[in-house]
Amino acid sequence: MAGQGTPATALLTKRKIAHSTHPYQVSPDAPNYGALVAAALGVPPEQVFKSLVTEVDGGLTVAVVPVTGELDLKALAAALGGKRATLADRGVAERATGYVRGGISPLGQRRRLPTVVDASALDQPSVYVSAGRRGLQVQLAPADLVALTDAVTAPIATG
Repeated sequence: MAGQGTPATALLTKRKIAHSTHPYQVSPDAPNYGALVAAALGVPPEQVFKSLVTEVDGGLTVAVVPVTGELDLKALAAALGGKRATLADRGVAERATGYVRGGISPLGQRRRLPTVVDASALDQPSVYVSAGRRGLQVQLAPADLVALTDAVTAPIATG
């Protein structure tokens, strides 16, 4: 569909990475947002991942975790050899990535941030992450997600 291009999908196309986009309609303010997105897409929720911008020892980092769990901040800090991790301020996250909350993609960010992908992604045949705008997910192989983001993989999710 025309007009679905985002920096994330442009990167995938440029690198010739197999992917597909999946539009959906879920309010970004809905409770249990991730589970609702998985249901709207008709896929198991453990395949849908959210991208959270965090600060580890003062530096911005992206944590990619399944929507079925929560980010373990201690595990994230440890995965990067850091001492302390916190969620980044929404405005800081939006400025650094070029995306709005509910549409932050780990791919095609304005400023490439260090990324940690929860190790459970590697157990999935494919994963869904934001394509860079609200209401659009992109499906790709977990190995491609890790390679494109130069991510570290570690068990950083609870639940």
